[in-house]
Amino acid sequence: MSTPREFRLLVTGGGTGGHTYPALTTVRALQARLTAEGTTVRVLWAGKAGGLEARVAQAEGIEFAQVATGKIRRASNPLGMLTVENAKDMARVPLGVAQARSVVARFRPDVVLSTGGYVAVPIGLAATMLRRPLVVHEQTVRLGLANRVLVRGAARVAVSSPSTLDLLPPTIRERAVVTGNPVRAEVLTGEPMKAVDVLGLDSFQPDLPVVYVTGGAQGSVQINTLIAESLPWLLERANVIHQCGPNNVETMTETATALPADLAGRYWVLGFVAAELPDVLALADVVVSRSGAGTIAELTALGKPAVLVPLASSAGNEQAHNARRLEEVGAAVALEGDVTPSGLQVAVEPLLTDAG
Repeated sequence: MSTPREFRLLVTGGGTGGHTYPALTTVRALQARLTAEGTTVRVLWAGKAGGLEARVAQAEGIEFAQVATGKIRRASNPLGMLTVENAKDMARVPLGVAQARSVVARFRPDVVLSTGGYVAVPIGLAATMLRRPLVVHEQTVRLGLANRVLVRGAARVAVSSPSTLDLLPPTIRERAVVTGNPVRAEVLTGEPMKAVDVLGLDSFQPDLPVVYVTGGAQGSVQINTLIAESLPWLLERANVIHQCGPNNVETMTETATALPADLAGRYWVLGFVAAELPDVLALADVVVSRSGAGTIAELTALGKPAVLVPLASSAGNEQAHNARRLEEVGAAVALEGDVTPSGLQVAVEPLLTDAG
């Protein structure tokens, strides 16, 4: 009997859920497909120790390799990028590339998959140096900074939108394919009552709609502030599940203590939503969130009404473009610029009325 062939996939990308979860979805799909064909799949994920990608890999039982990374903190004025923090981070890049070369040489991947984020740069560069096939996936219309560096050496460039093709140089366009953004299969199979049971939402009012608020894996100070100042108004009209980020739970919990008891019972705050996310999304009637590519893909797949508050500092203002596109087709309300609690309330109220 012949020994099953082993396919080795080295994954890099992370820092945010928008980079991490498309990679995870791709890993799962590839594992299922190749295993069904009798091929053993070994996966190694490389990224920043303590980053979201490290936590996701651990939860999924995926082997993880730590690589030093450096992040460029952008500024509208190029001189604003000349900071001590940027200098320190850029000094880590050579170390990261050296570590990455060691990881790639030792693991000998059949394919290296990069889903972007600054954590992907060292491994992507090492893959090119060691002539291992590199596949780059871009979640947004415009290539992110990391992927703009890596596509030059990529064997294939997977993009989420046909409009991206026109933005690529001809030599890269001929290696590009439109794949869309991977959506986790479990996101589409959530059960509302499971969210009620798992989170213990016994004090929620069943005759009121549910608003799910999220600022992404790390939370959003802007969104958290808007919600904190709008809580009494919101809770008179809806139940609220608020994913505020691990570092903001204490502050939001203290805010909730000032609420009348009947309203406080309709507010549930937590730092991070993991396995229960599909069920929370299934329970939600309205979503208030950022407008990253991964979020947009999931909300549109589920057909969830949303109020989108784009991250103003996103690369190429991509989140604002995402939000506007959904607003143009009537799938969401986009709130840009200096968003106020009253502006949020005006945007949310008709969606709650429709959900009632």
